Amino acid sequence: MSEVKSDVFADKELVVGGRVLKSRLVVGTGKYANYEQMQDALEVSGADVITVAVRRERLLDSEGRSLLDFIDTDKYTILPNTAGCFTAEDAVRVSRLGREILDQIDNPGKDWVKLEVLNDKKTLLPDPVGTLEALKELVADGFKVLCYTSDDPVMACKLKEAGAASVMPAGSPIGSGQGVLNQNNIRIILELLKEGDEDYPVIVDAGVGTASDVMIAMELGADGVLLNTGIAHAKEPIRMARAMKMALQGGRDAYLAGRIDKKLYATASSPWSGVISYIPGE
Repeated sequence: MSEVKSDVFADKELVVGGRVLKSRLVVGTGKYANYEQMQDALEVSGADVITVAVRRERLLDSEGRSLLDFIDTDKYTILPNTAGCFTAEDAVRVSRLGREILDQIDNPGKDWVKLEVLNDKKTLLPDPVGTLEALKELVADGFKVLCYTSDDPVMACKLKEAGAASVMPAGSPIGSGQGVLNQNNIRIILELLKEGDEDYPVIVDAGVGTASDVMIAMELGADGVLLNTGIAHAKEPIRMARAMKMALQGGRDAYLAGRIDKKLYATASSPWSGVISYIPGE
């Protein structure tokens, strides 16, 4: 076997808000059985950006331990998120609180925020009006906003136009584990947002249940995937973290390599010339 040149697997860097991400997988820090399990999952996932819900009660557990005590803030860039906010006003307030917390520990994520403005507790679908309103205020305040949204292409375009550092369409409702339900909408979003701006980062966020969901998102051409529950609530979170990491790379390579066209009928892998058997119809 000939030696494969290392540059055959070359890939461009993923840049979000002016920062280079070493991994295209962004993982959350919630819902784990304990902080130690979270630490192991983060390590195995290979992620260098992790997202943390900015809520006072989330920063301390029942034993008074701080979430930040279990995160290597020199290793990870923390992406504060506004999970649980149902108004633009609350989302902006929480974003600024996150910036203050990270500024105190000098983490590079202090000017980042993953913006979520939700419509209701049952669906956790984004409120498009509130999202756009909060986004504009946060951009004016100097934030790099990674903006969670539905898979609506029109809304995705409006968010980019309003200054989102990354648009993050949902594969399916948060925590549902349904995967990428509307692949065509994700394709349209990718086409529209990258038209004349191919490096604009589009990260699929929410709904990822297992490794194949990650691979599908990446094969569609997404620049990355953000997930939490798919790892934290797996029977074996550490093993699932590894599966997600491997699926992400597999999906990315498959996208860059380019899949073959789908055809209705079979195509033989070997030429027909020289066969010794009867060929029906010839």
